[in-house]
This record gives sequence, structure tokens and C-alpha cells, in this order.
Amino acid sequence: QVQLVESGGGLVQAGGSLRLSCVASVRTFRSYAMGWFRQAPGKEREFVAAISWSGGSTYYADSVKGRFTISRDNAKNTVYLQMNSLKPEDTAVYYCAARRRAVLPDSQSGYDYWGQGTQVTVSS
Repeated sequence: QVQLVESGGGLVQAGGSLRLSCVASVRTFRSYAMGWFRQAPGKEREFVAAISWSGGSTYYADSVKGRFTISRDNAKNTVYLQMNSLKPEDTAVYYCAARRRAVLPDSQSGYDYWGQGTQVTVSS
């Protein structure tokens, strides 16, 4: 069983930055690929970014490419999402997720464990 706890959300003005963190309570963290997803009010949850177990490969949704950066520190069992140049449309609850299966990184069904989410609100 893997428990994921996100933090770092909050209220920020458009153009600002936030860094989300997700800590995993598992000894084999480096065995898991990780992803970030988000769900805005009234919308379906969508893929944001993903990173391979080694950190050598990263993937991004077109809507965040060039603004968001995903990274991980396997020594700290933590994955990060650095969000820059935030826009009001980035407002959502952000979830981190973990998977061991070799599936497409943006496939929500491929992730086995999910955190509770952290709210990000971007004001205009």
C-alpha cells in the first residue's frame, strides 16, 4: 500500500508561482512512476505531468508545457510540481498519483494510488 500526501497549494495571483510536493510512504518509491493530475470545478480530472521512476523521462500536457516542471527526489520519497506563470485556468485541485505498470503516462486508469489533493487557486 502506498500513501501519498500532497502539499504546497494555495492562493496566488496570475503570473505567480507555486511548488507542489507529494510525499510517498513506501520504501520502494523508486519503483514507481509518478504523475500529477488536476480537477477544476465542474470538469473532469485531467493529466498535468508525469515522470519516470528514475526521473529521466518527463511528460506534460500541452496546456502546461513550458510553465510547469515535474521532478523527483528518490532519497526523500518526494515528487514535485513547480508551477510558474500561473493562469486563472490553472485553478483546480491537484492530485499526485503513483503507478508501477508500464502504461501511457497520461492514462489515469494506469495509476494505482492517489493522494487526497491540494487546492490551487489563481486569481486574475
